[in-house]
Amino acid sequence: MRLDPFARLTGFAIFPLLSFTPMIAAAPAVAASCPGVEVVFARGREEPPGVGAVGDALVSSLRGKTSLPIGVYGVNYPANISVDSGANDMSQHVQSMAKGCPNTREVLGGYSLGAEVADLATWGRIPPGVDQHVAAVALFGNGTHGVAPAYAGKTIDQCAQGDPICGKGTNWPSHLQPSYIDSGLVDQAAGFVAGKL
Repeated sequence: MRLDPFARLTGFAIFPLLSFTPMIAAAPAVAASCPGVEVVFARGREEPPGVGAVGDALVSSLRGKTSLPIGVYGVNYPANISVDSGANDMSQHVQSMAKGCPNTREVLGGYSLGAEVADLATWGRIPPGVDQHVAAVALFGNGTHGVAPAYAGKTIDQCAQGDPICGKGTNWPSHLQPSYIDSGLVDQAAGFVAGKL
C-alpha cells in the first residue's frame, strides 16, 4: 500500500500538533489541585497519622462555614515526644504550597503536642514573606502558648476548662479530644478561621 503525497503531507502537519496536546491539557490539572483553603494540622501525641480527631472536627466545622474548597494536610511527624520534625514538615509544606499554589490560604493548626509543633513552626521555620500565605492559626490544648508575633492577630488558642496542659486545671480528662470537640471550642475556632479567610 502506497500513500499519495497529500496524505503524507497531512500526516506530517498533524503529528506535531498531536505531540503538544498532552502538555496543553496538563496545565489546568495543576491549577485544579490548588484548593482555596488548606488546613495544615498536627495531630496530638500518640494519635495515628493524619490530622487526628480535633483536626477532623475543625475541618468538618470549617466546611460548614465557608463555600471555599478546603484541602487537608496532616503534618508528617511521629507524634511522640518530639516536635522538631513536625515543625520542619509543617514549614516545608507551607513553603511548597506558597510556591506551587500561591492563591491558597493556609490555616495552621494543632492539638496538644501538635499545637506545640505549630508554635515552633511560626518561630523562624516559616520564612518572612511566606507567613502572608497563612490566613489563620487554630491551636487546642497548647502547653507552650508561644506563637510568633507575626501570627498573633490571626491566632486562636483554645484551652478547655480544667485542662492541666494549657491551663491551671487539674482535670486530666479535660485535655482529651472530646473536651474540645463536644464543648464547642473547635466550632468556635472554625468560626474564627472562617472570618480570616
